[in-house]
Amino acid sequence: MRHSPLLLTTALLALVAPQVRADDAAGLQAGSILVRLRGLDVDPQVSSSVSVVQGSVHASNNLVPEVDASYFFTPNLAAELIAAVTYHTVKDVGSVAGTLPLGSVRLLPPTLTAQWHFLPTSTVNPYLGAGINYTFFYGVKGSDLPIIYSTHYSDNVGAALQAGVDVKVSGHWYANIDAKKLFLSTDVTLGTLLGQVKAKVDLDPWILGVGVGYRF
Repeated sequence: MRHSPLLLTTALLALVAPQVRADDAAGLQAGSILVRLRGLDVDPQVSSSVSVVQGSVHASNNLVPEVDASYFFTPNLAAELIAAVTYHTVKDVGSVAGTLPLGSVRLLPPTLTAQWHFLPTSTVNPYLGAGINYTFFYGVKGSDLPIIYSTHYSDNVGAALQAGVDVKVSGHWYANIDAKKLFLSTDVTLGTLLGQVKAKVDLDPWILGVGVGYRF
């Protein structure tokens, strides 16, 4: 009887181990949750129309961390939600007064996509996605130019396209490469000593990410 706990533990491990190995081999299944941590390069592709002073708006790119999660309704169909904050400096280039610094702004663009995973049980699993994002503009720091006394960005909704690949590394761990294209517009209003200056700005950033994921 002294050995009964050890025998019981050994028997339980013998029963559970094949199931764990089978689960690892099965890959992504209905009910799986794949949580990823990525590093992102956010590169705005800006086009704009500026009233009064003319010129074109430019926004800097930014490297940021990002957390996302994909929930699998079936082995192939999943929904992904991402969360990240980006920071951009903004300027008006080619205005009637030359290059005008317009300060900086932070963006919170939560994005939800529906994904189709082509090879969910394979080591290499490419996917495509499409969805929607709503971008919040906050933390606005206005221009240092004394002629500009206020800056406002309008929040907006836009479409999102996605392509990527998950590569199974070991057990529940995955490597990930991902690319998104957001179609994002905002109305920028500057309060100046000469009156309001309005700009319609299409940011349309490319978001390129590399990271790791864990399947639950």
